[in-house]
Amino acid sequence: MIKYFLLLIFTTSTVIATAQDANPNLNIIPAPVSIKKATGTFSLSMETAIQADTPSNKAVTFLASYLTNNWGYHKISTIDNSVNTNVVKLTSVGAENLPEGGYHLSITPDHITIAGKGAGLFYGIQTLIQLMPTERAGVAKLPCVEIDDYPRLGYRGLHLDVSRHFFSIDFVKKYIDLMAAYKLNNFHWHLTDDQGWRIEIKKYPRLTQVGSQRSRTMIGNYHDHFPLQYDNTPYGGFYTQDQIREVVKYAADRYINVVPEIDMPGHSEAAVAAYPELSCEPTRTYKVGETWGGFPDIYCPTEYTFTFLENVLTEVMALFPSKLIHVGGDEVAKDAWRKSKFCQKLIKKLKLKNEEGLQSYFIQRIEKFVNSKGRTIIGWDEILQGGLAPNATVMSWTGESGGITAAQQHHNVIMTPGNYLYFDHAQGKSNLEPLSIGGYLSLQKTYNYNPVPVVLDPSDQKYIIGVQANIWTEYIATEYKLEYMLLPRLFALAEIAWTPLANKNYIDFAETRVPVHLAKIDAAGLNYRVATASGVVDTIMTGNTFRFELKSPVAGAKIYYTIDGYTPRETDLEYKTPLNILVPDSASRELKTIVIAPSGKRSAVTHTIMNNMPPLPAVNFTGTAAGFKYKVFAGKFTGVDQLDDARLVDTGIIKNFGTSAFRKNNRYFGVIYNGYIRIDNEGKYLFSTISADGSTVLIDDDLVVDNDGKHSTFEHGGEVLLQKGFHKITVKYFFAGAANTLRVYMAMPGRPKTDLPPDIIFN
Repeated sequence: MIKYFLLLIFTTSTVIATAQDANPNLNIIPAPVSIKKATGTFSLSMETAIQADTPSNKAVTFLASYLTNNWGYHKISTIDNSVNTNVVKLTSVGAENLPEGGYHLSITPDHITIAGKGAGLFYGIQTLIQLMPTERAGVAKLPCVEIDDYPRLGYRGLHLDVSRHFFSIDFVKKYIDLMAAYKLNNFHWHLTDDQGWRIEIKKYPRLTQVGSQRSRTMIGNYHDHFPLQYDNTPYGGFYTQDQIREVVKYAADRYINVVPEIDMPGHSEAAVAAYPELSCEPTRTYKVGETWGGFPDIYCPTEYTFTFLENVLTEVMALFPSKLIHVGGDEVAKDAWRKSKFCQKLIKKLKLKNEEGLQSYFIQRIEKFVNSKGRTIIGWDEILQGGLAPNATVMSWTGESGGITAAQQHHNVIMTPGNYLYFDHAQGKSNLEPLSIGGYLSLQKTYNYNPVPVVLDPSDQKYIIGVQANIWTEYIATEYKLEYMLLPRLFALAEIAWTPLANKNYIDFAETRVPVHLAKIDAAGLNYRVATASGVVDTIMTGNTFRFELKSPVAGAKIYYTIDGYTPRETDLEYKTPLNILVPDSASRELKTIVIAPSGKRSAVTHTIMNNMPPLPAVNFTGTAAGFKYKVFAGKFTGVDQLDDARLVDTGIIKNFGTSAFRKNNRYFGVIYNGYIRIDNEGKYLFSTISADGSTVLIDDDLVVDNDGKHSTFEHGGEVLLQKGFHKITVKYFFAGAANTLRVYMAMPGRPKTDLPPDIIFN
């Protein structure tokens, strides 16, 4: 599998001294703690001596394999201090005082030295590989530099759900290669859930004979169809214990710990389908989950169940040397316990307060067993319910509050809040992205996340031991799509986990380093999301002269554009210098752009409408009643234009854009708000909506905000010139199963954006 690593190590071009100021981190991801550049280069050639304290060290053999496969260098010998020129030395000497995982890398014209212990030496080698030139030649020139580096957080994790959709061993190794390349060190393997049991347990063969197979799978998003629709195709897969051992060793060779997750007491439908006696109603027939989400059928806290779980965990711990064993603990539907006579008697017998107390008892009992084997449990933040197990580590996903509470109780915490670190969320407006669970998580939002909450006292912050991103695969059925959802957000995860806050710089990250790494990914044949060019966004602008300075998100990719309304292709104009677009009086133009990578991968098309119109004149309106008139329409819509022909179900007056009341009597609905806004000063006004699903804003019947389409929560805006006086405003919105969110903003001349003020709205 070393070939996968070779495909996935994305090195950077050699940086010469004249360009150093524009590239402060030499294209290294994650950015180092300290980097001091010097003039000159080191020339790596067949004559270069490569020496190590211990040539058999796994970090050293990793570098040897890389050099052999990429440059033809293969001989590594023990260190000979008499050789001081044209030499690469890999050593632990001088690493005694380095932080855990730290390394020192020195490149001079005469030698390269990497000093580090254990994982530190490996991370130094990863940095060296990133500094290698991409082009093969007889000599590889590396920039002279001194780097001192170590991780900000000890736990730097990436999760993969293989229960909803199964991924091959080869792909899992490729996933681990990516983690290693960017200095992540914990692979969280989500092996069991309602929709599939994926790990062989020899004592309980029905877990894989039955629990790994579902008869069909839901198609589309959960909100797309009612009733739900299915593919009617059997689906399954599991890993043998030998395959598990293979992956664990492969990861360990790259200094990555594999954390297995055996979910309990909820998310256990697959296990209950295999062994109904694990449930509170053992005479019922169960089946492996065919839809997404949680199920009400959970483990019953009987002695049979605890014996089963102890036997399962015994086999799991024999396969995984990880100190941490993940036991899930999330989204436990407790109705089965409420209805169970056994559970209710147990609650009284143990003098528990309620079912949450029973969950705490369940987790604490499992913890005692795991602790007896020298291991520690980790669980999602719901394990706080009813009281936290004494030695548990908390993985905070529902937000930061669970992690903050656990840290204040002096429990170790790994931050993984869904709104920052769930890579199954869309990377752009979801109607322009592949099908996803919903939500919007941009590269910048992930990058800007700080996993150590500032609200914690410094004495409690030390309990935040790490950060992790999660990929849940309900809507990710292929390796190609998984790569798309992972990249480039993996780079942001690496930097927030490793790099000191003071060294982070999003502009340098996104515009200098990420394009270089994506170019290597592109050349390696992996999939990834091609972002739109920076310097242009979907919006409506006003004026007569517009200037656009664009940057490609992928090094070597080309930007094509049109201003004639047609979709840009390779046959259209290529962006090479800043665009200056003049719009005639009383006219409009639309700039469309697309990014096309060397492999042919494409970005979405951007739409920038440029209006050179006079200010809209005020309309004749003398009303004084506050608020909007609204009309509610029943139906499931995909665009606001469909509202005009829909069934009217309600009308009235409202003073805000609250939509929750409209949903009470309508599974899906649309609403049109009509009114007038008072404009006190002539000028340029900016409007925007945040909505899930579609929304538009029209001023005097002119479209100003186009946030239409079925999508998760997303913001779009536009601008318009308005004369002083009253202007008609129309807001259209539909809800088709997303978050039922609508907010309308306005920015007045010289003032920041705020919610549309209610005191200027009349009908």
